[in-house]
Amino acid sequence: MNPVRRIGYWFESRFCAPAYSGLVLGGIAICFFGAAINTMAGWLYVISGVSFALLGYAAVLPPKSLAGLVIKRRAIQAVTAGDDLIVELEIFNQTKKPISLLQIEDKLPFILDKPSIKPIETISPQTTYNWVYYQPTERRGIYRWQNVELATAAPLGLFWCRRSRQLNAIAIVYPKVLPLKSCPLIDDIGKEDSRKGQPLGNPLNTASEGLTRSLRPYRIGDPLRLIHWRTSARYGELRVRELEMLTSGQEIIIALDNGNWEENNFEQAVIAAASMYFYAQYQQMQIQLWTASTGLINRKKDVLETLAAIHPLQNSYTQPTDKPLIWLTQNPSTFSSLPYGSRWMLWQNISSSQQKFVINRDYPGMIVDSEQSLQPQLQKPLT
Repeated sequence: MNPVRRIGYWFESRFCAPAYSGLVLGGIAICFFGAAINTMAGWLYVISGVSFALLGYAAVLPPKSLAGLVIKRRAIQAVTAGDDLIVELEIFNQTKKPISLLQIEDKLPFILDKPSIKPIETISPQTTYNWVYYQPTERRGIYRWQNVELATAAPLGLFWCRRSRQLNAIAIVYPKVLPLKSCPLIDDIGKEDSRKGQPLGNPLNTASEGLTRSLRPYRIGDPLRLIHWRTSARYGELRVRELEMLTSGQEIIIALDNGNWEENNFEQAVIAAASMYFYAQYQQMQIQLWTASTGLINRKKDVLETLAAIHPLQNSYTQPTDKPLIWLTQNPSTFSSLPYGSRWMLWQNISSSQQKFVINRDYPGMIVDSEQSLQPQLQKPLT
């Protein structure tokens, strides 16, 4: 904003500022007044006097018009990134006269968008004008703003008046949730213990009959004893039983590393955490989310709000828990402190030494390519 506009805005916000037409009329009035002094002609005094009176009248009415308006903001419903926020404002005219030629401006945060502006022709006396607009969103986050400005130059358009009202707004944009048909990071939890005869939690049984939770397509590495041959023959492809013992009584914890991240990698990690959380819930598993600021949380609304607001902490690392978890990180050196039975997802810079270090780890997991689509990577077999 240039200095001249800044001065004009200051006058508009506190008193009123002349519009271009007001400046022109003011200049004409001064010229007529000067000519009247030089010629002592009465009709020149009349013209200049009427012009000054008109300017004074035009300067007083706009602030009075805005003083009679009451604005309320309705709560903004949370949305998922990519959807539109529905923002609704109510402007009530509490006077007994119509108020016309208004402009309302909602001062959105710059990270979300430019201010939204709406011209209003007329608000009848004792009535409410509803302004609803749809604000596109691109990224998750919790956005806050509070200023709404009303402006008018009515009725003569000679002076602009602007008044700010404080209406606190909070808009929550959740991260995207990818629809997953499978997720080996979650599906394979507990397999090591089952094979060793040391199941996690309180397993029901190790038998292969009568404890089937669901059937899924065969994946390389699945034991042949779990193939359901009758169903496989019906569908023409191998179908494998998922036994209740693999997840019964076991808590699955998704943990986000709180150390340094590249921005794009961290956004993908948040989407991955949200997608796996909802996938596990759909599979009726006990699922929790861990972050450095909140600790363990499991309520869906708390998880979504946490993932909407989360940011990595600089130069910080905290050990989440001693229970098995799914560790989302950009730092492979944190793998050494993972509890037994854990999984990992790694976003990393291109480094052959780091890649070799990760592949040689005992814990199964996956290396995420940030240049590729995330959804198919979450569904591929583990490294």
